[in-house]
Amino acid sequence: MGKRTALFENHQQSGAKLVDFGGWDMPIQYSSLMEEHRAVREQAGMFDVSHMTIVDITGPDAKPWLRHLLANDVERLHPNQALYTAMLNDEAGVIDDLIVYQRSSGYRLVVNCATREKDLAWMNSHLANFDVTLTERSDLSIIAVQGPQALSILAPLLLNYSSLTEDSLSGLKPFYAIEAGSVFVGRTGYTGEDGAELMLPHHDAQRLWDELLSAGVKPAGLGARDTLRLEAGMNLYGHDMDETVSPLAANMAWTVVWEPEERQFIGRAALEAQREQRQEQPSRQVLKGLVMETRGVLREGLTVHCQLDDGSEAQGLITSGTYSPTLKHSIALARIPANTTSCEVELRNKRIPVRIVRPGFVRFGKKVFD
Repeated sequence: MGKRTALFENHQQSGAKLVDFGGWDMPIQYSSLMEEHRAVREQAGMFDVSHMTIVDITGPDAKPWLRHLLANDVERLHPNQALYTAMLNDEAGVIDDLIVYQRSSGYRLVVNCATREKDLAWMNSHLANFDVTLTERSDLSIIAVQGPQALSILAPLLLNYSSLTEDSLSGLKPFYAIEAGSVFVGRTGYTGEDGAELMLPHHDAQRLWDELLSAGVKPAGLGARDTLRLEAGMNLYGHDMDETVSPLAANMAWTVVWEPEERQFIGRAALEAQREQRQEQPSRQVLKGLVMETRGVLREGLTVHCQLDDGSEAQGLITSGTYSPTLKHSIALARIPANTTSCEVELRNKRIPVRIVRPGFVRFGKKVFD
């Protein structure tokens, strides 16, 4: 038996199929993946993501410490704003990807559940010379409410939990957060739809989950969460990147802030060397989107045969792949040479042509590639 979130009984009451996920008993689906996926794209769905780890960062050196720890720069944050970033090792591999929120009392990090122990160990090993306190918030649950109707359904219900008003939620900008009492609401998500992620005490989360259910919000499991994030072109740690993969090879270069030059974040020297080398390497590895509109499903681990611009052939690898419920055909993320002009995927002992697109296939329910 794995660890259980505070919403475990709520999942059982809704008939969830539970699986082990990073040591946690989590719902993979309730009714059907397709129904749950469609609910998020068309109305509203909710996910229990309490298995993820919340770490609050306080102390006089919280900002300089995070500027040293993370490849993105918290100096750029406005009050209550959030950013997406990578935490790198000395070789510029991705230890984890995470969200950091600026709060009035410091910062809040949300990191992946499967990387919790190594993340906390890494953070603690880099506290020397910094006056910083790390507090893991195991007293809080996280509910993600996503979809075009998510905020309008959620807003009146939140009145029962805090001093937040419906206007305060509707006026919340994307990638900003608002906090009232014990309720923390970020207008963030992992689906390519509008919505919010709520962090609140366990007993409040149990009650809010049932109220959302009564209001018509469909519970969705890890299966739909994966198809939604892949349609949105969002990376999954341990698949599209890990400690052996640079953000430059994982479509995460945009999360690296190089200026000012004197900011010596962990992994910077290795990343700068990679950047200089990669500029001279036309066959450097990059993460691209693949589209296959014929029958079949692109899956993680499949070989990609790449025709390069010099006429030679090289191989790439699918890092995430699935059937897209929105587009009604298969999509994938794949690491391939940057100078690839065309691709085929080896499927059922045949090479099937696929189209190369920018990572990201669906946003706000609409196709976003040509």
